Amino acid sequence: MSCLVFSIPSYDYLAAELVRLGDFETGKVERDLFPDGEKYLRVVSEVADRHVVVVGGTINETATLELYDLACVLVENGAATLTLVVPWYGYATQDRASKRGEAVTSKTRARLLSSIPSARLSNEVLLLDLHSEGIPHYFEGTIHPLHVYGRAVVQELALELGVRDFVIGSTDAGRAKWVESHARHLFVPAVFVYKRRRGPEETEVTAVSTALHGETVVIYDDMIRTGTSLMNAAKAYREAGAGRIVGIATHGVFPGDAYDRLAGSGLFSALACTDSHPNAVALRERGLIVRSCAPLFVPYLQK
Repeated sequence: MSCLVFSIPSYDYLAAELVRLGDFETGKVERDLFPDGEKYLRVVSEVADRHVVVVGGTINETATLELYDLACVLVENGAATLTLVVPWYGYATQDRASKRGEAVTSKTRARLLSSIPSARLSNEVLLLDLHSEGIPHYFEGTIHPLHVYGRAVVQELALELGVRDFVIGSTDAGRAKWVESHARHLFVPAVFVYKRRRGPEETEVTAVSTALHGETVVIYDDMIRTGTSLMNAAKAYREAGAGRIVGIATHGVFPGDAYDRLAGSGLFSALACTDSHPNAVALRERGLIVRSCAPLFVPYLQK
């Protein structure tokens, strides 16, 4: 029996693509809003003894609770297995306390999802290109976390947009391991920038690892939020002799005017990411290159 795929409203697009690629079934729910703002949710599909999937990223507090409520009601109505597909795990940068009294929010969100009642056979959560490798260890109890890597989609974009004679670069030392891995699989050189922190929210690039001579630089980062790190790295590579510059990320968050600032900087010949965050999907018509991350999850759902 195939999986029954549900989603929170902001991720209906990704659930539809999973159903198309995996030949799964779409789960049906009823939703309504009470006058005081409370939300009504009812699962219409029969889920007893079925393998069920819930697609939803923790993009904000509302989405997180929608994911939690939907998962709970599916289990309470007899699902045999529950798989959470979480393409974007919010608060991933808050994975440790740097000051006394700080909340480690990536841990508390993991605890919340871990408290979903256990389905009859298993609960698991699929997490895409996490900012910190330690986050899966924050999940507790019977839920089984799996870190899904977006290498296939990222490298396909690099080959397409880098064209030829390109090198792959990092935005900072924290992504060096990821960039080295991509470079090794693509059989291209890797270059790095070195940064110095000037304050809690400000850094400056101090050096580039290699002199460049007109090569295309494909800069990879796991996420683009404000885009400041990406822009500073692009400026450094340009000053070091780069030709075309392409920016690629797994997660395109782009709050506020972040995309406009990057696209309008004149530094990038292309910007690309996956559809792990709904903001990226909304920017597709304005020039952002977006590839589906659904193919990365399908093999884990074919039970």
